Amino acid sequence: MSDQPSEKPADVVVRLRATFDTGRTKPLAWRTGQLEALRTLLTERGDELAAALHADLGKSRAEAYRTEIDFTVREIDHTLEHLADWLRPQPAPVPERLSPAVAHTVQDPLGVVLVIAPWNYPLQLLLAPVVGALAAGNCVVAKPSELAPATSRAVAGLLPRYLDRDAVAVVEGAVAETTDLLAQRFDHIFYTGNGRVGRIVMRAAAENLTPVTLELGGKSPAFVDRGTDLGVVAARLASTKFMNAGQTCVAPDYVLTDPETARELEKALTEVLRTMYGDDPAASPDYGRIVNERHFDRLTGLLDSGRTVTGGTHDRADRYIAPTVLAEVAPDSPVMREEIFGPILPVVEVAGLDEAIAFIRDRDKPLALYVFTESDTTRERLTWETSSGGLTFGLPVAHLTVSDLPFGGVGESGMGSYHGRYSLDTFSHRKAVLDKPLN
Repeated sequence: MSDQPSEKPADVVVRLRATFDTGRTKPLAWRTGQLEALRTLLTERGDELAAALHADLGKSRAEAYRTEIDFTVREIDHTLEHLADWLRPQPAPVPERLSPAVAHTVQDPLGVVLVIAPWNYPLQLLLAPVVGALAAGNCVVAKPSELAPATSRAVAGLLPRYLDRDAVAVVEGAVAETTDLLAQRFDHIFYTGNGRVGRIVMRAAAENLTPVTLELGGKSPAFVDRGTDLGVVAARLASTKFMNAGQTCVAPDYVLTDPETARELEKALTEVLRTMYGDDPAASPDYGRIVNERHFDRLTGLLDSGRTVTGGTHDRADRYIAPTVLAEVAPDSPVMREEIFGPILPVVEVAGLDEAIAFIRDRDKPLALYVFTESDTTRERLTWETSSGGLTFGLPVAHLTVSDLPFGGVGESGMGSYHGRYSLDTFSHRKAVLDKPLN
């Protein structure tokens, strides 16, 4: 349902398009006013939102603020600081044959855009794209995930109280409502989720030649080179893999390393996980839960894909799966055939760097590649001999916290990017303007 419950999706789009056509959303003052209002929402109602995130995913208050609420506030602050500069017309040189003339580009808002969010970070992955859409001067239809119902209800109740109701609408619901939305004509669709639904979104968008940004996922590998500090490696792998109970699209999906390093890494990971979550992670206030029983059943079906190093216990009634490390995992085992999206970390043995590069290149291009090495040669080779949405040395996931870096995938892991200036580019059109005097 929307912030006006009697409205159908088609009526919502018509209403927002009427607003956009008045020009109301284009002035800088309107854009910054909306961003400031969204920031106020997040700071004033943060505890309410954190409670909703805990109800949906078992997220601790600290994790809810760090990965969702404060993350989005930082994105807003960065945008507010730079938006006026980003929007300044950019001059372009004119060939001598056209002289006298001047040329420049301007950032044109697209119109009415649709943002469809997933359930794993249901607040951040809805509102961070909305930040870019508002900064670009658009009207926005926000579709939260029905699989995170508490967060969806909270967003649907709060956004109309803080933002311009004639320019921003929330449409709740499941497949039927999303299907109705996709049947409408939008000026851009921003979808975060899996490749199967991404294809559905693209087919629907093609009917109106609507441009699409797809933020998908895939199996993001981590390569651990010989001779690295495995205590540091294990701590950084565990903190990013098992955050949100592994339900992070950009989490390390599996580890590639040589057999000798693998044995030592197993010990380091076991020790680190005990330090992080204690002897019983189910009792830890810092460890989340699987979103629903369907995903729980899918994940427990992957637990026999290798030798259990640590973890492996689970409780369906509590939607709990312990942080699990699997060793001696075959490349064609069930856990290696799909994105895991849960708290299972397989360690796959390769002879060395050459085999690791071949392994990565033989599969779909990942959303990210994570590398732990002290070798400049290894860094260079993985930079230029592999393709991924992002590449991080030494600390997984950290690149998406840098607002001046684009975040997005390539191939099966997505198309397009956002964050900071890249969000403005995604949600606007760079229009060419040339002015030649008549005499």
